[in-house]
Amino acid sequence: MTTSGALELFLNAVLVAAQVAGPALLAALVVGVVVGVLQTATQVNEPSVSFLIKLLAVAVAFAIAGPYAATRMVDYTRSSIGSITQVVR
Repeated sequence: MTTSGALELFLNAVLVAAQVAGPALLAALVVGVVVGVLQTATQVNEPSVSFLIKLLAVAVAFAIAGPYAATRMVDYTRSSIGSITQVVR
């Protein structure tokens, strides 16, 4: 396998990881900022409130984007396993 092939596999792995984790991270970011602003405005500094709301947002994001993420991971795994013969040679 050439260096460019190995770099392509690594780049694809990073891209799939970002696509799988992206929706949950984005949901946690948006909800965290909104809850932070609301807690600042109301002067309620309870960490468990923000944690619970972010946890629910991440769970909803995984529920919505779960099938897409699973499909991307399965496709990447199949292509990686399929390219093992090129790596071994």
